[in-house]
Amino acid sequence: MAALLARVGARVNNAPEDARLVAAVLRGDKEAFATLVRRYDRPVYHLAYRTLRDAEEARDVAQEAFFKAFRSMRTFRPDAKFSTWIFSITYHACCDRLNRRKRFSVEELPERADTAPGPEHRVIALDEAQRLRDAIDALPEKYRAVVTLYHLQGQQYDEIAAILGLPMGTVKTHLFRAKEQLRRLLGRSMHETR
Repeated sequence: MAALLARVGARVNNAPEDARLVAAVLRGDKEAFATLVRRYDRPVYHLAYRTLRDAEEARDVAQEAFFKAFRSMRTFRPDAKFSTWIFSITYHACCDRLNRRKRFSVEELPERADTAPGPEHRVIALDEAQRLRDAIDALPEKYRAVVTLYHLQGQQYDEIAAILGLPMGTVKTHLFRAKEQLRRLLGRSMHETR
């Protein structure tokens, strides 16, 4: 399951380059901020989509998050990672949206192509990826957020704790429980397809 999560997700680890870009933004270089937006646009959108389950709202939240980040750039701590900061802004914007509406959308995730070699591998990988997306969608929101940040965005426990405003022990517990639920859900779907 971990290999599949790693293959489906996009890991983001550009801290040294991000720090240089943030410094340039603080000096007034707007193109540096545009580079940060291009670098984090997809991961921010995917976090918003996984949290909100609505493509249009996810796009709105992603734009809102980058706008808030640009406006608040002077408050960015130099010892922090930009990825943690932008994911935190995104997650809190999602929570604001969720608080404004009463129930989740049931819209499906957009398809994501897999780069596995050969058509038979691609079909199998796409089927596995769809089953995984469905299983992640079936998780409670608190578990979906942790799985998305850890496995699909490549965040560490301390970064997830900072993004979600949770103690690190709670993050580890949520991730453990989410993996257990995913194993059960994926095991059940494997038996149903046989």
